[in-house]
Amino acid sequence: MNDTPAVEPDPAAAARRIAERREQLGLTEAELAQRAAMAPNYFRYLLEAGPGFDPGGFVRIAAALGLSRAELLEGRRDAPPGQGGPGPRPRLLNLTVPECWELVGTHGVGRIGLPVRPGPVVYPVNYVVDDRSFAYRTAARSSTDPGEGAAVSFQVDRIDEYLGRGWSVLVLGTAHHVGAPEEVEHLAGLPGATPWVGDRPLWVRVRPDTITGRRIVSG
Repeated sequence: MNDTPAVEPDPAAAARRIAERREQLGLTEAELAQRAAMAPNYFRYLLEAGPGFDPGGFVRIAAALGLSRAELLEGRRDAPPGQGGPGPRPRLLNLTVPECWELVGTHGVGRIGLPVRPGPVVYPVNYVVDDRSFAYRTAARSSTDPGEGAAVSFQVDRIDEYLGRGWSVLVLGTAHHVGAPEEVEHLAGLPGATPWVGDRPLWVRVRPDTITGRRIVSG
């Protein structure tokens, strides 16, 4: 038996999501109230009172917005980071080079920025860190193959939605195709080396010319 009391949804957060979704759909407050089959005055009171006052009313509001009740009260689980906003008294701090390398760890998912036409593009890739460089697997002449000697950027970041803080590390450097069999074997044996999707026989190594980072903290 679980005696832990249920956490009451935050009325302000629910009201914010309703307003954001309403504006996204181009609805006025009165139009949304009509869709949810409630009087505008009651709709406004419900936003102030919160989901605990009339759970069924919030189910109707969610349906009128094309959302589930969970999405309305808790937010989409696949929503992009940063929707919760920063924590109290946010401050931006510069990271040292050792701090940058410590944060990116041994492997993870980052973004490779490629200088293509008609403009730069950015793709997510899963990477490994080896010999003060980033390496990832791709297919030759694919969208994430920058070509030998291309100038690229590589970024890794982390956002803590609950605490409203995070960090970002940015690398500017040069991409090289890995061809030596012993080097390919070495990289393939590192944690995180297996590509998430498909066959990726080509290893690309990004050697940094510069590595910089920033951290946002609160309090």
